[in-house]
Amino acid sequence: MNRRDVLVSRLWRSALWAFGIVVFALAVGMAGYGYFGSMDMIKAFANASMILSGMGPLDPMPTKAGQIFEGIYALASGLLFFAVAGFALAPALHHILRGFHLEDEERTKGEKKSSTSAQSHN
Repeated sequence: MNRRDVLVSRLWRSALWAFGIVVFALAVGMAGYGYFGSMDMIKAFANASMILSGMGPLDPMPTKAGQIFEGIYALASGLLFFAVAGFALAPALHHILRGFHLEDEERTKGEKKSSTSAQSHN
């Protein structure tokens, strides 16, 4: 398997994990909005997805417990955004940085060969 195939495989795997994490976070938000806000699934989905995307809630929470949930969910969603972005981009960044590392290894091997051949001529 060449480097490009490995990269594509890792990108797909990371994208699937990121998608799974977002779906799980959306399900947690929907459950919280349904429980604390007494919302039906459609309203809970809309509110949870708006918070998860960083846009803010559509409907206010009627209870103090619901408002606390909403605040914690919003903070967690903000952090989750950066974590999922990093997780999804990690294979591409690894691929780029690996190219620099390979150049260093080739340069080091070339220096060792030239120093070895210089010593053998002495």
